[in-house]
Amino acid sequence: MTTILLPPSETKRAGGSGEPLDVDGLALGALRSQREAVAASMVELAADPDRTAAVLKLSERQRSAAIADNAALRSGPTMAAMDRYTGVLFDALDAASLEPAGRAWLGRNAFIHTAPFGPVRAIDEIPSYRLAAGASLPGLPPLKRVWARAVTEALAHEARPLVIDLRSQAYVALGPVPSGVASTYIRVVMDQADGTTRALNHFNKKAKGVLTRRLAEERPGLRTIDELIEWAREAGLRMRSGATDGETELVADA
Repeated sequence: MTTILLPPSETKRAGGSGEPLDVDGLALGALRSQREAVAASMVELAADPDRTAAVLKLSERQRSAAIADNAALRSGPTMAAMDRYTGVLFDALDAASLEPAGRAWLGRNAFIHTAPFGPVRAIDEIPSYRLAAGASLPGLPPLKRVWARAVTEALAHEARPLVIDLRSQAYVALGPVPSGVASTYIRVVMDQADGTTRALNHFNKKAKGVLTRRLAEERPGLRTIDELIEWAREAGLRMRSGATDGETELVADA
C-alpha cells in the first residue's frame, strides 16, 4: 500500500454538512493532546479579534471570516478534508469528481497535514479554520515544537511504505517521515533549454494535484521509489531520481 502526505491550502470552502469537530474521530489518535491544546488556544485567541489579527497576520479582508471560523472551531460544521481545501493543488486533484473507488482509496491512503490537527486522513471531517505552519499561538510553543516529534512517532505506526511526501518544507518540519519508513520527497522541477533544472512554485502545486489524482484513479501498489518512477512512466508522467538522496523529481511542463 501507499501513503500520500499532502500539504493543506490557505484557501478553504466555507460551511459543511458534517457534525462539529470530533477530535477522537480523527486519524492518528496519538495526537489527541496536541490537537486539543492547539484548538483550545485558537478558540481562546479568537475572543480577542485584534490580537487574533496580529498573531495570524490577517488582512482587513481576511479578518472577519477567519476569526469567525476559529471561534467556531469546536462548534461549526465540518466536511471531509479532501473537500475542505481549495487552491491550485486541490483544484487539480478535484477529489469531488473522482469515481467512488478512487475517492475511497484517497480517503484511506492520503493524509493532509493541517496546522491545528496535524495530519488527518483525506476523509476525516474538519471545520474551516485559519492557522499557518509558522504561527505561534498564545500559551503554546511554536507549532514545530508542538507537532514534530509527536507526528513523526504517530506516522511510524500508521504510514505504509511507500510514503510519497508532497508537503511543503514548512509542513515537513511539523512532522518528518520516520527514518525507518520507506519514503520519498517529491520535488517538482522543469527542465530548461540550457540543460539546467528549475524548481517551480505555481506549477509545483498543480503537478502535485495531478499526480495525486492519477494515483487515486489507478491505485497502484507501490513499495519502492523505483516502482513509483516506473508506474509514473507508464502513466505518462515524468519522474526520476532526485539530485539529493531521498528525493524524487516530478518534471512538469509550464
